Amino acid sequence: MRRLSISLLFCLITALVTAQGSTYPINTAIDVLHYEFRIGVTDLNDSISGDALITLAFKERSSQVSLDLYGPDGNGKGMTVRKVVEHATVLDFTQVNNRVEIKLNREAAAGDQTTIEIVYAGVPDDGLIISKNKYGHRTFFADNWPNRAHHWIPCKDHLSDKATVDFIVTAPDHYQVISNGLKEEETELANHMRLTHWKEGIPLATKLMVIGLADFAVNYPGTVNGIPLSSWVYPEDREPGFYDYAQAGKILSWYSSMIGPYSYEKLANVQSRTIFGGMENASAIFYEENTINGKRTNESLLAHEIAHQWFGDAATETDWPHLWLSEGFATEMTHLYLEHTYGRDTLVSGLKADRLSVIAFTKRNKKPVVDTTESSNLMALLNANSYQKGGWVLQMLREELGDSIFWKGIRQYYASYRGRNASTRDLQHVLETVSGRSLATFFTQWLYTAENPNLRIQWIYNTGSGTVEITVTQLTEKVFEIPLDLGIQTANGKTILQRCYLSQKTNKWRVSLDSKPQHILADPNCRLLFEGKVEEVVK
Repeated sequence: MRRLSISLLFCLITALVTAQGSTYPINTAIDVLHYEFRIGVTDLNDSISGDALITLAFKERSSQVSLDLYGPDGNGKGMTVRKVVEHATVLDFTQVNNRVEIKLNREAAAGDQTTIEIVYAGVPDDGLIISKNKYGHRTFFADNWPNRAHHWIPCKDHLSDKATVDFIVTAPDHYQVISNGLKEEETELANHMRLTHWKEGIPLATKLMVIGLADFAVNYPGTVNGIPLSSWVYPEDREPGFYDYAQAGKILSWYSSMIGPYSYEKLANVQSRTIFGGMENASAIFYEENTINGKRTNESLLAHEIAHQWFGDAATETDWPHLWLSEGFATEMTHLYLEHTYGRDTLVSGLKADRLSVIAFTKRNKKPVVDTTESSNLMALLNANSYQKGGWVLQMLREELGDSIFWKGIRQYYASYRGRNASTRDLQHVLETVSGRSLATFFTQWLYTAENPNLRIQWIYNTGSGTVEITVTQLTEKVFEIPLDLGIQTANGKTILQRCYLSQKTNKWRVSLDSKPQHILADPNCRLLFEGKVEEVVK
């Protein structure tokens, strides 16, 4: 995800309220293995019909199944369950607190598997956004992040439970339907209706499961390592949209070469009505409709969302406090792709901007990157800690470990957790194993501490001894163990790079110089996340 769409601010406010009121305990009793969603829509109204076949395994003995589904809200919206069936047997159920509580006719043992069918209908209040695009044409776009899938499909709505999924959509035949995976079927039906079946064979978190219906123009610009690319845009934006989205090929190619194999069957880039600038739905990325301009000014947005296909989608965080493993990774991978494409100056420019964002955010919010305090308003985790600071943490790991070990660690992390879930400690363990070094201090101070280094850097030139005396004071409560580079500009125009390792509240060094420096610059090569200033001490 990247950049919230101003044009859909009202929808975001609605989503924030919804997310705040939709927390619920994780259902640990079941493991969903596969979803098959049969969804029917019309142009007559906003009501959808649903028939969900949910294959699950029991993780403990149980005589009931609990699934998440937003029920009728009294305002004409919400999903009403009409029938629940298991193996042709109709089951008793209740809808309470946005859950469907299903009573089995037996007690299932741990390890047992079954398929539950839920027939339902209603008007989605969220999750599936039914609206008109900027050209006034009716559209349907799923928008499930973070836990909004249960507003239109019954599911276990938490990112820790991944499952394969089929979407079988019946809709008026003027729509084209995009979804996860590969298209299995497209059949014309009576009364100008069409059935479209998409099948995703790679297990996904519910936040990544989507359908999109619109009057699309579709382009197939080629393949990358056997992965077919496609662009889905409004017909009115056909030419600029195809041009902008064609950049996806080189981005996909670079990430594949640097990180590891792409995990999905295709990569579709889709113009849509998402509340986000982009949403990284697996194999079918949705971009806010106004990001197309025919000038390729959103290359970084494409790079960010495509990076998520590796980090956030294939290797998914275990729970929301570890969101930086998704957003911080996508932020840093974007910087590294742009560095590869346009040079280090582009990387440094991005890092400097991100550093300012992090410092400003920390002044307002004293929270660590791994933030366990946001249990209800998950949207609040979309902040500079998860994105920019998370990206900076990875960049500093790159500086700390060296480029070769860093990329080896990134590839090993992806290989280890591809198709699985990982925590911050899992990443730490992988990098420690690859590097042969303890990173406990690094991870603690950068990811579990609600501060950033704030440094007062003072210097004075002693003519008698021919030395520059440098004092660096840490102004934060936390004492960081960090390397700080100082660029000492001499009178003859040369720059001496002095690396200082800070480990105390006050740190002192002396550097021999023939004459008084012209200037001393802190972190001249942009390698450290910190705030501070350099002062010459005048006697």
